[in-house]
Amino acid sequence: MNWETVCKSLDATERWCAPVEVAGVEYDSRRVGRGDVFVAMRGETTNGNQYIDAAVARGAAAVVTDSFEAFERLRRLHGWVGAALVERGRRALAEVSSAVMDHPERRLALSAVTGTNGKTTTAFLLEAMLRSVGRACVLIGTIETHVGDEVRVSPHTTPESRDVLTLFADGLKVGATEAVMEMSSHALDQERVWGLPVDVAMFTNLTQDHLDYHGTMEKYFAAKARLFEGVGAPPPRVAVVNGDDAYGELLSAIARGSLLMRYGLAPRGEYRAEDVTLRAGETRFVFKTPNGDVSIRSQLTGRVNVYNLIAASCAALARGLSLEQIAEAAEKLRPVTGRFETVANELGITVVVDYAHTDDALRNLISLARELVKERGGRVITLFGCGGDRDKTKRPRMGRAAGEGSDLVVLTSDNPRSEEPMVIIEEALVGVKESGTTCIVEEDRAGAIEIAIRAARVGDIVLLAGKGHEKVQILKDGTVPFDDVIVAAEVLKEMA
Repeated sequence: MNWETVCKSLDATERWCAPVEVAGVEYDSRRVGRGDVFVAMRGETTNGNQYIDAAVARGAAAVVTDSFEAFERLRRLHGWVGAALVERGRRALAEVSSAVMDHPERRLALSAVTGTNGKTTTAFLLEAMLRSVGRACVLIGTIETHVGDEVRVSPHTTPESRDVLTLFADGLKVGATEAVMEMSSHALDQERVWGLPVDVAMFTNLTQDHLDYHGTMEKYFAAKARLFEGVGAPPPRVAVVNGDDAYGELLSAIARGSLLMRYGLAPRGEYRAEDVTLRAGETRFVFKTPNGDVSIRSQLTGRVNVYNLIAASCAALARGLSLEQIAEAAEKLRPVTGRFETVANELGITVVVDYAHTDDALRNLISLARELVKERGGRVITLFGCGGDRDKTKRPRMGRAAGEGSDLVVLTSDNPRSEEPMVIIEEALVGVKESGTTCIVEEDRAGAIEIAIRAARVGDIVLLAGKGHEKVQILKDGTVPFDDVIVAAEVLKEMA
């Protein structure tokens, strides 16, 4: 593609339209190949403008920069290279990637989900419903990425725009007509999703998280709300909003330009669950809608999954599925990896691995566990830790949530990152102590898992919270392999 043509898609303050052809887009100079456009932008931890010379040496045909000094230097030293000066690097990355790839985002119907908890499960459920009626999909989320039938690793919940558009383009090659994405608050705030036309937007809930980045709940909510306002694109056609959540009410007002589908368990939701029955490995309810009702049965467990199922069902309705097709798909849905995932054993105890890593998610998880052991008189044993280099204010809140609902708490390390694990543990321990619940502290996570499981007796449930699907632990000295499921299975095997 001609660089001058690409330039027309850019909101640039200055351009140097060298007569070059461009073939691809990169924002990492190490991946630049001959004929690529290199987008040099200032990020949170590094400045891509430092690597312009390296990109040109590797064969970049054009450079987009958010630095006036870098633009002037380009024209002076590399006049044969196309150049553009922009104010916002991430917006430019989206604009140039879309142009070079021939706008793949315009040829897929995009459904996007945001919220503190439930994004991953809701996204997986919607994709499964769409696939159940023969639609090929692209799924981008926390656990993994799907391009049609191909499963790929997900390095981030929401990748950079160039990578999202590449996945969309790959999906089109295998016949995809739908895309489902998790959109994190970071990605919305940083405009990594700039220019993506969202057809159906979903909001699950909002509880305290990521305040290390956003600073306040107001700013956290404002980032989530951008999905419903449109990020460099018109507002979504349909807004699926949890009407039982306090922030959902605020979003309902923001989403006035969209067709609003409010869901929940409360009577005010136009799309709601009634006659809910919860058992281990089974959930039943009647899905009531303005256009009829249908009975839903699912293998997913717990009240939180009722919300996830309704959200996905509303989005599926918005994408043209019938109530009968949704009910049929729901019955075949498998639990999502790391979301209330049970570890098989014959010892009479239930061991669950779950991604719960906020106080609200912990409270919901423990509440579900309490319901499951109530009939058999069992106890709830909760193991958890708090992530390092993240919002410190939620640590005592998580400790309080774990202590208030559990019979025994095992406090351990999660992903401490650059922090000292025991410092994190001490901050969470404050909340556990306030509850008065017995707490065992063990910094080593593998050792803590063994303590929690060996403390259980027949009829008890052991919750291993925080890491869920993750296969590594992030320490100060680096990343090491670690899987809660594997560690738990080894302990259970030894006990048997």
